[in-house]
Amino acid sequence: MAVFYDTHAHLDYPDFAADLPQVVQRANDAGIEKIVCIGTDLESSRNAILLAERFPGVYAAVGWHPTHAMEAPEDIRPALRELARHPKVVAIGETGLDFYRMPGQQPGGTAEDDARYRARQESLFEQQLEVAAEADLNCVIHQRNSFDETLRQIKPYAGKLKAVFHCFPGDVAVLKRVLDLGFLVSFTGILTFKNAQVVRDSLAATPMDRFMLAPSRQTMRTGLCEGHCGHRR
Repeated sequence: MAVFYDTHAHLDYPDFAADLPQVVQRANDAGIEKIVCIGTDLESSRNAILLAERFPGVYAAVGWHPTHAMEAPEDIRPALRELARHPKVVAIGETGLDFYRMPGQQPGGTAEDDARYRARQESLFEQQLEVAAEADLNCVIHQRNSFDETLRQIKPYAGKLKAVFHCFPGDVAVLKRVLDLGFLVSFTGILTFKNAQVVRDSLAATPMDRFMLAPSRQTMRTGLCEGHCGHRR
């Protein structure tokens, strides 16, 4: 049986609360030896660690998702450093930038709201990159409508940390920029969309050892979200 690591699961979601041990067991039975549970704020990051302590094959990533930026403490580094010291924390994230739904697009929103939102995301992203580099941890990068800004911000950390660009939707030119910095990409179910030929072209252009794959949402009942066959940290 092929060996898989699920590097991006959200086992703390309420969907799994009723039968979590069975979810983890089904994943193990399917050949998934290890699962990384992803944090999206400090509370979910702590929950990810609790799950890692509960199940031998579960590990944790700790971080703050960019879409929750306005809810974050001004400086999350002290709390994140403390969480990152746990022996079963293997990555920082999910972090990054997301400029898809901006507050200025909402009723009563302004350009100033957008500027504050972007600045807050960029500050949180920088803080998490700092902690990842300090702790020698991998980084799980979220990027949406923000490739240029994300790449600009992470470029100084190339060679200082390893990262995967989660749910990659870009074209081959953007792919090359990510790979040239030494980072990985992951491809998700958007590969199957009729209008996603650009993403399929990117997958075809990616070396076999530089990408991860995520199956469709229907497999979530196994706890599987994103895996890399045979990859060992």
